[in-house]
Amino acid sequence: MRMLINVPETVVADALRGMAAAYPDLTVDVENRVVVRRDAPVAGQVALVSGGGSGHEPLHGGFVGPGMLSAACPGEVFTSPVPDQMARAAAAVDSGAGVLFVVKNYTGDVLNFDMAAELAEDEGIQVAKVLVNDDVAVTDSLYTAGRRGTGATLFVEKIAGAAAAEGQPLERVEAIGRQVNENSRSFGVALSACTTPAKGSPTFDLPDGELELGVGIHGEPGRERRAMMTSGEIADFTVHAILEDMPPRAPVLVLVNGMGATPLLELFGFNAEVRRVLAERDVVVARTLVGNYVTSLDMAGASVTLCQVDEELLRLWDAPVKTPALRWGM
Repeated sequence: MRMLINVPETVVADALRGMAAAYPDLTVDVENRVVVRRDAPVAGQVALVSGGGSGHEPLHGGFVGPGMLSAACPGEVFTSPVPDQMARAAAAVDSGAGVLFVVKNYTGDVLNFDMAAELAEDEGIQVAKVLVNDDVAVTDSLYTAGRRGTGATLFVEKIAGAAAAEGQPLERVEAIGRQVNENSRSFGVALSACTTPAKGSPTFDLPDGELELGVGIHGEPGRERRAMMTSGEIADFTVHAILEDMPPRAPVLVLVNGMGATPLLELFGFNAEVRRVLAERDVVVARTLVGNYVTSLDMAGASVTLCQVDEELLRLWDAPVKTPALRWGM
């Protein structure tokens, strides 16, 4: 095992200490595993709280800041955070306007966020929830009942976060988050397996010369395995899978997302192929984001997320944001 770590048992705590040192705009509680924007709570604004297993960075801690999340709760690697973390985060950021939980559709996350909502409501905090389930690759998986939550999480957190920053009420921020999820679809491809610090070896077997079409962000199986394909062939398969499930009706936001070990040189080339396929299907692209945002440790591969947008959603996407991973307009 070759990893830039001390010991597997302290990987998350070490990362949080480093994050705190790099970003003074954040308050990082290493012991309790909560990342909060330093100016929280913000009077009159709905607060957004999300979280999930570590290993998907910059999701979610890298999305904490003005215009996006108010707080994030990192669990152990590929493991849901616990309800006390989420309840503590909600209490830290609630201004009295309510808290929106953004939850990826994995069984542990769903159960623990539901328990956290009950704890928060017992303390008088109004809580709403958006469940993200955008992955079209499979209906059920090792970790879910229903579709997995993947790249659309970024779109939900950014657009709902912008609505909250405008002072929109909790019911409206929740409705916008749900609309973004409903308008979004994703599909991922793995060129290699990932390695967790605790295991020290690949989490699944992917023979040389093969790829996994429809892989999950924890290495869950996808639709099928094939011999290695070109970037253009992968783009054809990926985009067609998404558009079969969501026929184009409006302009789209495009996220070409690296799984953690794919260089930007390859991601930009893959984006060119994705744009070619979208043009062939007469899909209008409103905005494009390319990079490593919803990752799977050191997995090589990429995912594509499309989100259909109207004028309001596009305006909220363009609104100012200042987080470690996304920054524009400020």
